[in-house]
Amino acid sequence: MYFVDDNGKEHNLQFAVENWWIGDIGSFHSGEPSKLNIEAIENAVILQIKKEDQLKMFVDFPKFNRIFRVFTENALISFQRRVLQNISSTAEERYIDFIERYPIFNRISNVQIASFSG
Repeated sequence: MYFVDDNGKEHNLQFAVENWWIGDIGSFHSGEPSKLNIEAIENAVILQIKKEDQLKMFVDFPKFNRIFRVFTENALISFQRRVLQNISSTAEERYIDFIERYPIFNRISNVQIASFSG
């Protein structure tokens, strides 16, 4: 998932590796158009759900409510960790951490890794 700034520069915000999910949760909840782009860089299975269908699913199948909450919590934890790392680690430390955490490091460009790592 990436954002394109006013100068046309792409800023990679998140990578979703195998069995992860990705989405613009702010846009999903507000109903506003997303400012973020999501691009599959490999073959992928894409699932999409309307907000009202998600809410109905939570009522009809309560376990999905918990599963979605856990996914959201894990995403928030990952985001907070990344923000803290970006303000307290060197570029080399961030690069090494990326390689250790993301098994896709050898399937994407160094430009994408650098954009993500700041």
